[in-house]
Amino acid sequence: MEEKKEFFLMTFLIFALLALNYNFLDSKIENFLSDSKIQASVDRIIDGDTIAAGNETIRLLGINTPERKEFYYKEAKEFLEGKILNKTITLEFGKDKKDRYGRTLAYIFLGSENVNIEIVKNGFANYYFPSGKDKHYNSLKNAWDECVENEINLCEKSEDKCAECIELKSLDIKEQKIILANKCDFQCDLSSWNLKDEGRKKFVFPKFTVDSNTEIGVIVGNKTDTNKELFWKNEDYVWTRTGDTLFLRDENGKLVLWESY
Repeated sequence: MEEKKEFFLMTFLIFALLALNYNFLDSKIENFLSDSKIQASVDRIIDGDTIAAGNETIRLLGINTPERKEFYYKEAKEFLEGKILNKTITLEFGKDKKDRYGRTLAYIFLGSENVNIEIVKNGFANYYFPSGKDKHYNSLKNAWDECVENEINLCEKSEDKCAECIELKSLDIKEQKIILANKCDFQCDLSSWNLKDEGRKKFVFPKFTVDSNTEIGVIVGNKTDTNKELFWKNEDYVWTRTGDTLFLRDENGKLVLWESY
């Protein structure tokens, strides 16, 4: 009887040890793959944050550049062309190697230089972390702060007189609602101003004026606009729970305010 107990106990310990070792090795392998780097030759620049190398389309991690017909779309693409076109780069992968479109996700290094960071620092992109922050988040956030301080390209401050009047009162992620306020003693015309998240979602203000010392709400939903509430239509959500940034720009694309969480 004692021999059977010892046998079962020994068997249990062996399986437990194997399971622990497997999990340990699996974790090590996963970390190795996520941190792995490979070299590639850049054949084509598709836009400011997407390139082609061989048979792969590569979407740059941690950044988002303007779309076609938006301010600085062309300049962002030309900046990336000047940096890496026909050059050998190093790709560094994050936790997700592919996006939903099948594109490879990577940080791009030219020598020791993180090109993704340089794009933000030069005002051709904002930082962008839809799946959560990674080890390069702080560097990209600092690059954006430097860009704003120097007022370069996308970081250039609005000269509209109402840029000093409009402030963000609250951003409610759960309710998908933001509240802006006009703190000045005169009306502010926000027609064609726009709100944007870190990604592609954008709300363009209709013909709209905010009275002095008045608050307005912008809510994700398909209800009818009122004089105190505007609705960000055709979106299920805008502000992500993993972290996001709100950008408010005037009709000329100049930065009025921004807020990260």
